[in-house]
Amino acid sequence: MAELAALARPYAEAIFLMAEEKGHMDQWSEMLGFLKQVTSDELLKKISNNPKVSKDALQGAMMDICDGHMDDNGLNLIKLLIKNNRLQLAGEISEQFEVKKAKIGGIIDVTVTSAFPMSDSDKDELTKSLSSSFGKQVKISVEEDSSLIGGMIIRAGDKVIDGSLSGQIQQLANKLK
Repeated sequence: MAELAALARPYAEAIFLMAEEKGHMDQWSEMLGFLKQVTSDELLKKISNNPKVSKDALQGAMMDICDGHMDDNGLNLIKLLIKNNRLQLAGEISEQFEVKKAKIGGIIDVTVTSAFPMSDSDKDELTKSLSSSFGKQVKISVEEDSSLIGGMIIRAGDKVIDGSLSGQIQQLANKLK
């Protein structure tokens, strides 16, 4: 997974810079979202991973599928990904593009892993608190993990705040060693 992210990063950054320069952020969001959806199809994955299918045949099929959904730059991206055997990166490229787009829009995606279900009022309160801490609008997604015993873990970009009971127990165990 980390390898895919590293391979996709240069593509996502180049697309982002071009989209920002030309003012086509929303258009690229749509095109990359469509490409992500297409390339996540199991049949297409089998075809693109089949060594008996030539790059030209795969490119022709992708051009037919994406015709009308992508402009010339989008179609060139597909050609480049196929040429470099990187079509499987389309989903990761799309996700990285959206993260970059959200950052300039002042929105941060935050994942909260809680030991217990959170009520809507708890989510709202946490959202307000995190928004003031980060100085940006926060979009929260909540997951449950009973192995945390209590508390929560908050992930925002490369920041991790571990307020879980299991995390505190682990820290205490490490100090006692």
